[in-house]
Amino acid sequence: MDPEKLKRYVAESYGAEPEYLWPDYPGTFIFRHRDNRKWFGVVMDVERSKLGLPGEGKVFLLDLKTGPILGGSYLGQPGVIRAWHMNKTHWLGVLLDGSAEEKTIRELLDLSFTLTA
Repeated sequence: MDPEKLKRYVAESYGAEPEYLWPDYPGTFIFRHRDNRKWFGVVMDVERSKLGLPGEGKVFLLDLKTGPILGGSYLGQPGVIRAWHMNKTHWLGVLLDGSAEEKTIRELLDLSFTLTA
């Protein structure tokens, strides 16, 4: 799932539009609940080397809240890594480069949305 498809999915499923909070980082945006304003997802374009990934350039990463036990069960699946710039015990990162299955992304989005409600 690429960032544009993710935006459409989140808008349709959760009624949330991306918010661009940092003008200096146009590739970074958040999704948050309308009512309590809590974030349930953060998308960032991060240098592959900072994530310990092979290759050069940036990759889009979606950080989602999971919790330590359930989140740990997703680690090791294709495209799922430790979060970047978030608490690594309670958040996971999902690469938006096609390596993570869309089913996994949707499951983790649902979990993050529920945990932050």
